[in-house]
Amino acid sequence: MATRPLTGTKVFLILVAFFGVVIGVNVTMMKLAIATLPGTDVDSPYAAGLAYDREISAAQDQASRKWQVNAHIERRADGNAVLQVEARDASGQPLTGLKFAGRLERPTDKRADLAVGLAEAGIGIYRGNAASVAPGQWDLVIEGDAKGERVFLSRNRVILN
Repeated sequence: MATRPLTGTKVFLILVAFFGVVIGVNVTMMKLAIATLPGTDVDSPYAAGLAYDREISAAQDQASRKWQVNAHIERRADGNAVLQVEARDASGQPLTGLKFAGRLERPTDKRADLAVGLAEAGIGIYRGNAASVAPGQWDLVIEGDAKGERVFLSRNRVILN
């Protein structure tokens, strides 16, 4: 069997093919990474840093109220989730007249976040529904407002099956 000699042209074509495959894979991976990038966590880290002291003050005010706020969320078989929040003051009396809002945030992708509107269903009990909640880990964020001012904030990791 006769073998063909390794010529400069063959070496050149092998190098072009090798680097063509490497560059093609890199371009494909780059396009996929950019297409699935959810974006930044905050648009302005500087503004977020300035708001830090206000958040600390709001957390201290919230702790001084000594409210007892319990939340329960349940994902149903149809994919909907029911959120119930029970709010009581320091003496155990139900808190009424507040405006609570809930949010389900995906820890890894802000594009999948879902808002949950809560309405007062009873004295100190607030309920709401979220449609099409995927199973998995979520951050449950509950905010309570009184007269346009945020008076309560809670963030908890939950797993919905």
